[in-house]
Amino acid sequence: MKIRDRIKSLRRVSASELLPNPKNWRTHPAAQQDAMRGILAEVGWCDALLVRETPEGLQIVDGHLRADINPTEKVPVLVLDLMDDEVDKVLATFDGITGMAEVDATKLDALLREVNTGSAALQAMLADMAEDAGLYADMPKSPEDFNDADEDLPVDHQCPKCGYQWSGGT
Repeated sequence: MKIRDRIKSLRRVSASELLPNPKNWRTHPAAQQDAMRGILAEVGWCDALLVRETPEGLQIVDGHLRADINPTEKVPVLVLDLMDDEVDKVLATFDGITGMAEVDATKLDALLREVNTGSAALQAMLADMAEDAGLYADMPKSPEDFNDADEDLPVDHQCPKCGYQWSGGT
């Protein structure tokens, strides 16, 4: 299979100049917006928005939330060479294909044990990911519950649900 490279260029443009795609079907609840703000504040830009050139200007294909977070900031965009029907395919499938990935609970557990964040929104998102993967089901859910835990707790761990840190069940 020969795969075409549809990326024309990488640019940095003011997010306020980008046009939303009227067919965008995704909405962004407050928790997602807060988590996005949290990761952008802690890490910064490490991904580009996908856009295409139209007679009216650069139209977003993917990255509407990132564009909305700070409209006055310059954001990295990949300018794509896509026709209308191809944009529709990307809009319909991009997140859906990503969502088809399965969770390796062992690797997610190991990763979560190494991730530290000062963002409550990111902690909540990570806790939800852990819960969805069935991790920490038997763990205390709040700092107050740790005093009542009957079993030894993992060593040097931060609870993704509440941020409480413990070492060796003490």
